[in-house]
Amino acid sequence: MERPSPRGVLAGLIALLALAAISLVAGPAVAATGAAGPCALPRTEVHHSLGVGDWNDAYPRPDHPLDAVMIFLSFTDARPITTPAELTADYFPATTQFFQRASYGKFTLRPHPQRHWIQMPRSSTAYGIKRDWDDSRRSEYLRDAIAAADDQVDFSKYDIVYLVADPDAPGVDSDATKVVNFDQPLHADGTDIRRVVTVFEQHPPDRNVLAHETGHVFDLPDLYHRPTDGKGDWDTYVGDWDVMGSQFGLAPDLFGWQKWKLGWLDRGQVVCIQRKQDITLESMAATPARGASLGTRLAVIRTGEGGVVAMEARSATGNDRSTCSEGVLIYRVRNGTSSGGGPIHVIDTHPRTDACWDLSVYPPLADAPLRVGETYTIPGEHTRVEVADRTPSGAWTVRITTGT
Repeated sequence: MERPSPRGVLAGLIALLALAAISLVAGPAVAATGAAGPCALPRTEVHHSLGVGDWNDAYPRPDHPLDAVMIFLSFTDARPITTPAELTADYFPATTQFFQRASYGKFTLRPHPQRHWIQMPRSSTAYGIKRDWDDSRRSEYLRDAIAAADDQVDFSKYDIVYLVADPDAPGVDSDATKVVNFDQPLHADGTDIRRVVTVFEQHPPDRNVLAHETGHVFDLPDLYHRPTDGKGDWDTYVGDWDVMGSQFGLAPDLFGWQKWKLGWLDRGQVVCIQRKQDITLESMAATPARGASLGTRLAVIRTGEGGVVAMEARSATGNDRSTCSEGVLIYRVRNGTSSGGGPIHVIDTHPRTDACWDLSVYPPLADAPLRVGETYTIPGEHTRVEVADRTPSGAWTVRITTGT
């Protein structure tokens, strides 16, 4: 097949508007949850909706192996100090291992790093790279990057595109690392490119940063709170719990609700609580023995048309091995709240205390989980949660009483 010329690629890019972390391809909302069950929330029109009733086909679903190309970009105003191999090692195999653990082996991210630098036609300072990037200058950067790489990369082979900038170039701002979505897909090498991950991290990079950005590729929202005045705490919504809140979190494994959305949990691991019930929750980050069942990982109480309260056990294993505290984590989910607006809020069952001031991204939530022997009544929900015991295998016995 004849590959499109760079001129054709440029024309397609000129026509698009690139928006960082904002997708204009939301997909239709779904009114019924169908096989997902009565506690599943339908997907809504908001960006990165946390509905689990169906999947937005504008995004690749990580329930099978996916291939990612890493393209390394240099600039006319700097000679790279690092090599593509060194930068690849910053992210892999760690990012692949993160997702393998989080998915219980159901998903493999396969990286395909290029071996050589591809030079951009302009200096790094010419693009005005920064977090809140001007759309036209960002589009110019993407236009030049795709055109420069087109002769060396067959984009039709890959599900995910990482554009990795020379970290030592003078105009590169690590705070500009983002997923950029296109309102109209770019057509190159006979395939649609709906989004790219623009990586501007320093060497070595922030911990788990690529896992966070790749989560956006899979339609997961930002769970942090961005202060409107640029000052204040970013981690008030979920603290250390979930990499989509902070790549620095001590317990970065994904919330069970997000795993349900991605297809890593199914109804066999999710209990919909509609009455008084005792359940045993396996720790969310614990990987079962080969051939063993995942067991129950998530308990959900429907609180309204667009909301639930979810409960899961978190302990020091797998992706959560550095957690500050263990116990049963309780949080609220809203399917109509968009990325960055607080679609998930962790409930602090110990509001008068905090923990791990020297390590936690938000100490007030570091001790949020409910511990063995403790009871907590969820505000406004007439629901009492008691952690009765912990089994020899490490699972948590939880007694949930609703409607009282």
